[in-house]
Amino acid sequence: MEPQENWNASDKSKLFQPEPPPYQGHSGYPPPGSFQSTSGYQGQQYGTSGPYSQGPYPGHPAVTVQPAVYLINAPLAYPLPDYLCYSIFTLLCCCFPLGIVALIYSCNTRNANMSGQQQIAEKNSKMALTVNHVALGIGLALLVLYIVLAVVNNDHHQKRP
Repeated sequence: MEPQENWNASDKSKLFQPEPPPYQGHSGYPPPGSFQSTSGYQGQQYGTSGPYSQGPYPGHPAVTVQPAVYLINAPLAYPLPDYLCYSIFTLLCCCFPLGIVALIYSCNTRNANMSGQQQIAEKNSKMALTVNHVALGIGLALLVLYIVLAVVNNDHHQKRP
């Protein structure tokens, strides 16, 4: 550094601080020290519109930031029965179309139990049970009808000479 004229030996604040190059002039940023203080203590206001809001520049609108709230649907403490095994049984052994419907309601019940939607789980559980009962009733009725027809047909063939 070149010695400066009118240099005061006690003023050393500018000694180790070089001036910025000419291309780093004012580029839209506010000059240092123009911000309001953000290190507030009790009783000190941060901005003009509230304790947690302050615009970045004087005269700009303030932005208020609130904490995020996360809602989690926890599984039910007592999950409702989904009747999945009963649905598979009626699908394979009793009435195939109603077994498919019962299986769908059973899977929906299981999903609602896992997501914590108790009302939906209750509705689907009741529907799965009802459809399973109807499919079992139809399956048993068809089985009894088949046995009766087989016995009647067997007797009819035995009575012929």
